[in-house]
Amino acid sequence: MPSRERATLLLRKEWHELRAAKAWWLFVAACGVLVGQAFSTAVATYAEVSGGNGGPAALAQGVSPLDGFVVPLFGAYAIAATLLLPFVAIRLLAAEKEGGGLGLMLQGGVRPISLVLAKLAVALGGWLVGLLPALVALALWRAHGGHLAASEVGVVLLGHLLRAVWTIALGLAAAAWTESASTAAIVALGVTLAAWALDFVAAVQGGMAQRLDAFTPESALRVFERGELSLSVTVASVVVVVALLAIAAHGLRADRLPRRAAAMSLVVLGGAAIALAGASLLHGSGDLSEDRRNSFPRADERALRAIRAPVSVEVHLAAEDPRLADLERSVLRKLERTLPAVRVTRVAQGSSGLFAADTAYGEVWYSVGGRRAMSRSTTPAIVLQTLYALAGVEAPTDANAAAYPGYPLVMRAGLAPLLLGLGWPLLVLVAWWRSRRPPSSNRFPT
Repeated sequence: MPSRERATLLLRKEWHELRAAKAWWLFVAACGVLVGQAFSTAVATYAEVSGGNGGPAALAQGVSPLDGFVVPLFGAYAIAATLLLPFVAIRLLAAEKEGGGLGLMLQGGVRPISLVLAKLAVALGGWLVGLLPALVALALWRAHGGHLAASEVGVVLLGHLLRAVWTIALGLAAAAWTESASTAAIVALGVTLAAWALDFVAAVQGGMAQRLDAFTPESALRVFERGELSLSVTVASVVVVVALLAIAAHGLRADRLPRRAAAMSLVVLGGAAIALAGASLLHGSGDLSEDRRNSFPRADERALRAIRAPVSVEVHLAAEDPRLADLERSVLRKLERTLPAVRVTRVAQGSSGLFAADTAYGEVWYSVGGRRAMSRSTTPAIVLQTLYALAGVEAPTDANAAAYPGYPLVMRAGLAPLLLGLGWPLLVLVAWWRSRRPPSSNRFPT
């Protein structure tokens, strides 16, 4: 049988397996409920910020559809990917292992990696079906006059797509190396909880935990949610997915060749660690946010790129100090995007800095070439003037960026939450019931 025809039959078979899984139908139905709730909350909050309900309106420049609508709406899929999607992926593989069909397929010549990729493709297709309520919500938002930037929606959607692929790959790897679906679910949940714990420790302690946390799905998703397409984060996410798929493929051989499968999985983990270390050195990124929140004004970017000497920043602020968060958001991230060779060192120890013994606590030292200067300010204009003075570069005179117009909107959710939260699950229920009916050609006439 030609390989293309075999792949088509394998995909069709996996699609029928997915349609037979109640876990997938529950996932698709739950997406509607979660999106309906997210839509209702986001619209109400956005209207309040825009001056609805008789309250004072915020500055127009601060009303952004990315923060106010798109990110909260797709946040429903972060919940679904964490709590529901792993069980869909686990069900696809665990059911075949427990029923004995997996061994027959492997004996019939199906390569483990081909089987894993087919299940990944089908599970991802199932996730795309669950994405339909969000598309309906976006259409409703536009129909009521809401503004959407295609680049912002696209980068957030890409972040959730990578998150979904990561979750599916994790579920497949857990199912491949365990004997039952329940054990695989515990393993997948344990990895998720470990990622959450690392995220918490990184926020409190910084240091090595913060560097490792950059590769967790939560941290990676936050990068996309602020409208930034980071090369290092994207490559790291792909590396983790490829490693999990390879581990899943080797796990399918564990029954026959346990030592070899375990050894090859360790090799994969080692290679993934090296690849992740390399990915952390990549600095390319694109700012796809409409308000250019991840970038300095274009005139300042041109002036900064004229600096040829090495630039380093030494920060004496603890991880939970709000000044560090402000400095990271308004200066350091933008500086690292503009100057790929910039080196940032965080010196302070502890979490809050309240009892710091460092007499230099609160200072931020900037070095360009062999010249150094200190500033305690986190204001971008002051930091940039410090760097220009150290580098001997003339500050641009036209650095003021065009003001972001903002897009206030006062609207009511109306029947949309009911349509998404009740109508969509009912539609899924009808589709599930029809999928269980045998084809008409197989029924005998009365």
